Amino acid sequence: MDYLYSSPVGTLLIRCCDNFLSGISIITETSGISDMACPDIAEKETDKYPHIVKETCQWLDCYFSGNIPPNVPPVKLEGTTFQKQVWNILLSIPYGATTTYKDIATEIASAMKRKSMSAQAVGQAVGHNPIGIIIPCHRVIGSDGSLTGYAWGTDKKKWLLQHEAQTLASKKCF
Repeated sequence: MDYLYSSPVGTLLIRCCDNFLSGISIITETSGISDMACPDIAEKETDKYPHIVKETCQWLDCYFSGNIPPNVPPVKLEGTTFQKQVWNILLSIPYGATTTYKDIATEIASAMKRKSMSAQAVGQAVGHNPIGIIIPCHRVIGSDGSLTGYAWGTDKKKWLLQHEAQTLASKKCF
């Protein structure tokens, strides 16, 4: 089922499958979406929404309020083995930090005992990340420090990175 979440970077579409988060994407309009909006703080305490939706909204509320969320909600990732390997590396990038496509390619090449790995292939896997923000693909930048390759637009990537830089000293939520 799909749910909407209003965020500072736009309306997010939250996708859930069973008891897992399977997607977060940004939408520009809600036409054709026939699902309910994500609950507000008061509604999260009811049984109206699945636990995974409440947990995801709690994580997003924490993040957007300028705090560091403690744990990623349970996720169900569907993709190739390589994509999942890249997405797991994304999960290891610390809050407020960045890495490069090249650094990820080097890490994967080392794990695979290969001489090299294509940074472009890593970029494609990063671009197919189904769970934006929570799996922080916005923390991957070009080797020259440029904000390249963000599916939601570089303006949103810049906002997310600045938001994290401003909140590093904040306390963790829940």
